[in-house]
Amino acid sequence: MKYGEQIIKEFDVEKDLEIWPNQHKKNYVIKLTLPEFCCLCPRSGYPDFATIYIDYIPNGFVVELKAIKLYINSFMNRNISHENSANEIYDLLDSKLKPKWLKVVADFNPRGNVHTVIEIDSKQVRNESIC
Repeated sequence: MKYGEQIIKEFDVEKDLEIWPNQHKKNYVIKLTLPEFCCLCPRSGYPDFATIYIDYIPNGFVVELKAIKLYINSFMNRNISHENSANEIYDLLDSKLKPKWLKVVADFNPRGNVHTVIEIDSKQVRNESIC
């Protein structure tokens, strides 16, 4: 097994997702684009590819970039739906970072003539009057 495969296989989100203290008090937006997301369809096992966009206004913490890359790469051998993968990413970052604002967009490549985009925005999630 090559070193990259081993790191991804052994990645443990609870101990390996590094977060750092945010050293700035002002509001600013961090925008991450992860264009090589891959997971496996839970029904067929076929690969699904997406670009993941993460935008957030940090509060007390920011995520370390190599750690988020490894976390995203850890999905590549998992059978998980589009909706569940996007929600898992959102929930993890929201719980670990506790940002002032967070938006996760999972823009999946079309497969079988269907293009799926999952968008989760804390402005909508935290506003219970929408439902």
